[in-house]
Amino acid sequence: MQDSTTAGAGKPSSAPSKLKDYKELIKFTLSITVVFSSVISYLLVPNIRFDLKSVLLLSVSGLLVTGAANAINQITEKDTDAMMKRTSSRPVAAGRISVNEAWIFTIASTIIGVGIMWYWFNMSAALLSLFSLFVYAFVYTPLKKVSAISVLVGAFPGAFPCLIGWVAGADSFSNGGWILFAIQFIWQFPHFWAIAWVAHRDYTKAGFKLLPNQNEPTKNTALQAIGYSLMMVPIGFLPYVFNMSGIVSMMIILAANLFMVWQCSRLFREMDVKAARRVMFSSYIYLPVVLIALYADKLNSVAG
Repeated sequence: MQDSTTAGAGKPSSAPSKLKDYKELIKFTLSITVVFSSVISYLLVPNIRFDLKSVLLLSVSGLLVTGAANAINQITEKDTDAMMKRTSSRPVAAGRISVNEAWIFTIASTIIGVGIMWYWFNMSAALLSLFSLFVYAFVYTPLKKVSAISVLVGAFPGAFPCLIGWVAGADSFSNGGWILFAIQFIWQFPHFWAIAWVAHRDYTKAGFKLLPNQNEPTKNTALQAIGYSLMMVPIGFLPYVFNMSGIVSMMIILAANLFMVWQCSRLFREMDVKAARRVMFSSYIYLPVVLIALYADKLNSVAG
């Protein structure tokens, strides 16, 4: 196998193809969902009103830091990415971007992204962004080959974007930020286990241990997914209890949570990839529905 640090060397690439490679390097679509969580959490801070400049700067900062974390992930996993069909075409694994080039991009993105967060928002949000990158890239990523506990560890940087957005606006680790963190933290377990269920053959081939019970999809895995989805129900009432939302958004969040419980229950009954894929796609829809419902309620209360 050709080393990804030299593969493709000397082959000219057009600007559009290079841009596409960098979009894949930062996992652009995933990064945008992370930025979305952070921006909505920022806008949910009580004294914050929509300001285009601040929203754009928060988005750019989040995209750069998240992109850097994803780039480190691809550098670290270039050999295992090359083994799996769905990841073998990633730019570092395929050799279209060298390891050195990816590191230069990562360091520059981290410095600029954290710098923007520190300068325009506050030190707490900047340091939390840097800590999130560290945990994701240097703790969670290598732990994926050691133990399924990696899912628990990875849930922290996975939920930090909500807390980062809140802290960027409030300049404090207040209740609202922790509530949003809790919603996204618990949501990740059924979400990620569904993904790991669908792709478990590829993951097992690459040596990743992401599912409980020796990385095999079992009734126990489905039962745990139900358990975490049930935990989401009471957590979903916290925004209402702490005056972050009204009755409408509370009912929307309750409906979304019960829908996730139902989909996880179907997975327990059916025990197949089709059911796991339903949980996966339901979880993709869940988070934007919940966050948009909360923000719409805030806008409505301000207008009222």
